[in-house]
Amino acid sequence: MATPARLDHSIVITRRPEDAWALFTRLGFTLSPVSRHRVTTTPDGPPVLGCTANRCAYLDGGFVELIGIIDEAAPDPWRVLPLIAGGDGGLRGVSFGLGDSDRVLDRLRDTGLAGSGVLSLERPVGSGVLRARSVHVDRARTPEGIVHSAEHLTPELVRAVPHANGARALTGVLLFADGSEVDSIRDRYATLLDRESRKVDHGRVFDLDGGRLELVVDLDAALPGETPPSSPGFVAQEVGVADVDAARALVEGAGVPTRDVPGGFLVSARETFGAAVLFRSAG
Repeated sequence: MATPARLDHSIVITRRPEDAWALFTRLGFTLSPVSRHRVTTTPDGPPVLGCTANRCAYLDGGFVELIGIIDEAAPDPWRVLPLIAGGDGGLRGVSFGLGDSDRVLDRLRDTGLAGSGVLSLERPVGSGVLRARSVHVDRARTPEGIVHSAEHLTPELVRAVPHANGARALTGVLLFADGSEVDSIRDRYATLLDRESRKVDHGRVFDLDGGRLELVVDLDAALPGETPPSSPGFVAQEVGVADVDAARALVEGAGVPTRDVPGGFLVSARETFGAAVLFRSAG
């Protein structure tokens, strides 16, 4: 039986959280209130108040997580700060729903990908406390950023909300890879996701139970006009919206430039603190 695999959320990390949160609000996303992270550093260890807080755009399928550095002197148990060393931040990771965390850990240990035990995360959400478990892929194997599983223990606190831009789902995360690296990266994600990719004009695509991961070799074909990051590097997150034209009118009406891409429009990483957003029809 194939391992369940869905796109859970994209991970944007920034040293300018107030600016980033304001920008994503202008893009038409309804963001959750600011919530400080408490995370464990070892399996069954006590939660530690970390250096980050987030706001999220919760969708019918997956969500966009906007993580802000709010106290660089506070503990950094999940090693977030090295991911934005020398800059303000950007799209730095992806999380996949892979089922039960204990089974995920066993499988990743067997394949040499595990970089942690089963870790716990909690943060306040309204009058409740969101709780989740996660297994991180060995950071030495993911130079593109942070990659981990997500098992939601309080799914009732991860609920979709209406968005002015008509956003319905996180439909894709795009990872740029130099042609010389794409085979090894493809094989790594094939192991993690327990499925094979298919070839497309600009690279390869992993079709998941919800959403997809794209390995982009030809950046001009996938995202015309974008500047390639260091390879490998996450280059964009794709959001499916109810009406592409209406979403574009809202974004441009907020004074944010857009560009045409096949099937939709792009808000460049240059406008989004390094976290490009690709808008296409949710279908």
